[in-house]
Formats: sequence, structure tokens, C-alpha cells
Amino acid sequence: MHRRSILWGTLSAIGAAFAASRANAAAETSPPGKLKVVYHLDDLGKVSFVIGNIQNHLDGVGGPGNVTIALVVHGQALKAFHSATANPDLSKHVGLLSKDGIELAACGNTMKSQNIGLNDLLPGFVAAERGGVVRLAELQSQGYLYLRP
Repeated sequence: MHRRSILWGTLSAIGAAFAASRANAAAETSPPGKLKVVYHLDDLGKVSFVIGNIQNHLDGVGGPGNVTIALVVHGQALKAFHSATANPDLSKHVGLLSKDGIELAACGNTMKSQNIGLNDLLPGFVAAERGGVVRLAELQSQGYLYLRP
């Protein structure tokens, strides 16, 4: 009889723990207020794709007032944003994203390796002085969701 009591007590405790964990999971997956998202871009071949994803993201949530988005660019992808050689459509899109309040961060290390400054990039960029990967980590520590399309 004593063993049955222990068994039922154990099963009850496991059931209660399971129910509590399900309640916590439901609370964590409930719709948040305003998401914060950081896009990571280092592939030159994905520049248009990522810019399109950001625009789709903005459109999908009803505009920039409903989400906070940052774009961190480093490596070869930064070459697409050099103002002297940038595609006119990309220039236009970057200008619109900047007006929408999207943070456009250029890796300081990549800027040094490409021998450029902020004035050589499309308007709206800020320098991630300590590096693109450091900026990515900073934003993630501030609750930004990480996306690398």
C-alpha cells in the first residue's frame, strides 16, 4: 500500500510539473508586443534577397512602427553599399529603409579592410566600430532575434 502511495504521489508531482511547464511555454509563445530583429548580411550574392526580406518583414507586420529592425553588414556584402558603385534600385531601397528607422550598421573591420569610411557608403549607415559580429552579439543580448537569410 505504501508503494502505491509513493507511486501516485510521484506521478502526481510529475503531472503537476508537466502542467506548469506547459503553462510557462504557452506564456512564452504568446504574441509579444514589438519584435526586435537583426538581419546578418555578409554574402554579396544575397544583398538584394536580404533587402527584399526586410521589406517583406516590414510589410508583413504592418510597417516600421510594429517592429524594430537592424541590418548588420560585413565582408564582401559591404561592397554593394559603396555609394560610388551601388545599384540605383539598392540605393533607393536603402534610403527608404533608413527613413523607416532601420539601423544600417557597417562593420568597422570590413570598412578598414576595404579602405573606406562612412562617407563612402550609402547614406544612413552607421559604423559598428568594434566589428559586425560584436554588433550582432550586442543586439542579441538586447533581445533582438537573429536572422541570417
